[in-house]
Amino acid sequence: MKKLIAIVGMSGSGKSVATDYLEEKDWVKIYFGGVTYKLMAEQGIVRTSDGKSEKEFRENLRKEHGPACYAKFLEDDIRKALNEHNVVLDGLYSWDEYKYLIEKFSDLKLICIVADKKLRYERVASRKERPFNTADILYRDISEIENLAKGGPIAYADYFIFNNGSVEEYYKRLEEILRKIEKHEGEK
Repeated sequence: MKKLIAIVGMSGSGKSVATDYLEEKDWVKIYFGGVTYKLMAEQGIVRTSDGKSEKEFRENLRKEHGPACYAKFLEDDIRKALNEHNVVLDGLYSWDEYKYLIEKFSDLKLICIVADKKLRYERVASRKERPFNTADILYRDISEIENLAKGGPIAYADYFIFNNGSVEEYYKRLEEILRKIEKHEGEK
């Protein structure tokens, strides 16, 4: 049976490092943010460098279609990909998205990436694409926790990776988790 994992965590924790690693191992990545980009392009809305147009678009999308809309929009893509591949979800944010997906995919596992706040903020500030200053990332953290219920999937994760160390330690822990998931799958 193919595996379905969602990588969760706060901005700058290292979620994309895990999804990129799994992609290199032939997992199919389904990126929730891709829904935003696709729909914005279809409607002729320009993405601004500060991310404000995307934020506004996401908020309006959730108001119009409900807080689990990203999971609903991607359900068919997830099903199709799972027919032949292991799948990693990049960008599951809200508790509503998680609740929707766990009803549809009971084997979904959450891996939460955790890093010290100061380190996360340094990482986000040094990004090549969409860097944020400390005030902006602090605002984003609070907004995601309060408005998206982002804390639910983080608190409820099946596995945790503490990402304050080296990338080698990070990959080692990720591989350890993948082995545990494989082992538990074999016990069913």
